[in-house]
Amino acid sequence: MRCACFELGTCRSCTVLDTPYPQQLADKDARVRSQLAGVVPPDVFREIVASNPVHFRTRAKLAVGGTAAHPILGIVRPDGSATDIRLCPIHNRHITDALPAIARFIARARLTPYDLTTRRGELKYVHVTAAPNGELLVRFVLRSTEAEARIRKHLASLLADVPAIRVATLNLLPVHKAVTEGERDILLTDEHLLAMPLGDVTLHLTPASFFQTNTAIAQALYGRAQELLGALPLPTPARIYDLYCGVGGFALHLAGVDRHVTGVEISEPAIAAAQYSAEVNGVADRVELIAADAWQWLATAPRADLVVVNPPRRGIGTELAGWLNEHAPAVLYSSCNAVTLAKDLAHMPNLRAMSAQVFDMFPHTTHTETLVALVRR
Repeated sequence: MRCACFELGTCRSCTVLDTPYPQQLADKDARVRSQLAGVVPPDVFREIVASNPVHFRTRAKLAVGGTAAHPILGIVRPDGSATDIRLCPIHNRHITDALPAIARFIARARLTPYDLTTRRGELKYVHVTAAPNGELLVRFVLRSTEAEARIRKHLASLLADVPAIRVATLNLLPVHKAVTEGERDILLTDEHLLAMPLGDVTLHLTPASFFQTNTAIAQALYGRAQELLGALPLPTPARIYDLYCGVGGFALHLAGVDRHVTGVEISEPAIAAAQYSAEVNGVADRVELIAADAWQWLATAPRADLVVVNPPRRGIGTELAGWLNEHAPAVLYSSCNAVTLAKDLAHMPNLRAMSAQVFDMFPHTTHTETLVALVRR
């Protein structure tokens, strides 16, 4: 893949772009196997799942520089210099197609880009998420509500230019801080959820929902989890826990006639979205969704036949790993950090890995997603 910004040195987000993609895959697979050596036998690894190396990224978080009349969407450095990456070749084509109209809207609504050096201005970021069917969720991250009236005044023109937009919000980030979004979204459209069709299951995203940025590989990950159900020693019926369930990706894919899934996630909006998805997919009677801290909830929960964990990069930690080691008959662990995955698995000596597979969720970087299936020894 060729990228002018990478070749000019103005964007290095794709840190290994100059490595041929087949070699990237080989390097990633070897690295994860090495990092998990001692806790995952080499003979249980399956072949790494490759991504499309271009147009795979379905969520773009673009900093805004330049001026209100001529906004730059891409990367803004601390000195105020900006690089436009609207033609970034890893972005989903639906995102790329929408960005020119979004830039025109910024100019029309006179949204002054936030200046990192003077800490003045309003518009900090634009986030765009694309569903597999091309529908879009757009968030304008601003310092205050100063521009809300102008945004609402010109919103109809943006929706006319980009009819694929289903959800649009104004996100408030009033503090000068190294984060890309604030805690409050002001809804600008009638719709508040973006449908994400993934084969037989349709998930729904809130504006603040975490979801994998590579939707095709996320679908492959959930599909592999479904396949593993047949290899795990599950009774009929089976009770499954999905911890850190987010908007219900694993929960909805694993629910079945003889499988009841309880999904636990601390974010109440994510749980509400997952509940709506369960109803839309006709599995509400087989899925229970709870907004709670996973570890605190688990302390009083009855025994499960399978526990799914999909934690942040920091992993699950020694307490939860110890609980799984003592109480879980089987575990599916999906990890975006093989280092913390190895540490957690080391605290589960009563469980053995029966399957492991690397998924290239993040081409042209050293990041990976790994799914490990464990059963009691």
